[in-house]
Amino acid sequence: MNLTRDIVRNSAVILIPAAIFSAFLPWQNLPFSVLIGGLLGILNVKALAWSVEAILGTAQANAKMLFFSQFRFVMLVIIVTALAYLKLVTIPGLLAGFSVVFAQVLITGLKHARKRDS
Repeated sequence: MNLTRDIVRNSAVILIPAAIFSAFLPWQNLPFSVLIGGLLGILNVKALAWSVEAILGTAQANAKMLFFSQFRFVMLVIIVTALAYLKLVTIPGLLAGFSVVFAQVLITGLKHARKRDS
C-alpha cells in the first residue's frame, strides 16, 4: 500500500491521454506543457513524501520541514518561470498537469484512508 506509487500511476493514466487529446487543440506546446506540469506535480509530491519520511522522529522537524517546503517552492517557481520565459510551455497546460496530480492526491488519499478505516 504505497500512496505515492498509486498517485503516480493514477496521474500517468490521466496525463498521457490528456496530452494526446491536447495535441489536437490549436495551442502550440500544450501537450508538452500538460506532461511537464504533471511531472512537476509528481516530483513535488515525491519530494514532500521524502521530506516527511526523513524528518519523522527528529527533534527539529518543524524547522527542517519549513526549510524543505520553502526550498521546493522556490525551485518550482524557478523551473516554471524559466520554462515560461523560454516559451517551452504554456501556463494553461502547466495548470492542467498540476490539477490532475492534485486531484489524484485527494482522490487516492481518500481511498487509502477509507481502506485503512475498514
